[in-house]
Amino acid sequence: MAEDLVQLLGPTLLKKVGEVIQEVPTAEELGGKVVGIYFSAHWCPPCRGFTPILSDIYNDLGTGDDKFQIVFVSSDRNQQAFNDYYKEMPWLAVPFSDRKRKADLGTKFGVSGIPKLILFDEDCKVITMDGRALVSANGATGFPWK
Repeated sequence: MAEDLVQLLGPTLLKKVGEVIQEVPTAEELGGKVVGIYFSAHWCPPCRGFTPILSDIYNDLGTGDDKFQIVFVSSDRNQQAFNDYYKEMPWLAVPFSDRKRKADLGTKFGVSGIPKLILFDEDCKVITMDGRALVSANGATGFPWK
């Protein structure tokens, strides 16, 4: 449920509208969708390889407007690195300044390496903790990867 995602990700997320980054209500952006929480960083070579693949799949599915949305959780070292990397992404993000939330999410889901993509169904139940392998193997045609 959207309320569960608000508790996990916070009341607002970042969204790019053209070149402008805005804060948007989490519940409105994620309610009723399959959601991927994507732990990644600009400095991470495997992340830089997977992000374009994930972006293509995301765009093939309609850019988050109706059935699928991704939320980037940054492991970047500073705000500038986050900004540079987030420019390459078409989806939502937890604000970089919310380092406590990033740490709490990493602990809750046992994130010990990146990239890490955790997929949730429309009811906020985990589909898989290894979304990277699942979406890499099945692409957009495998959606919703259940």
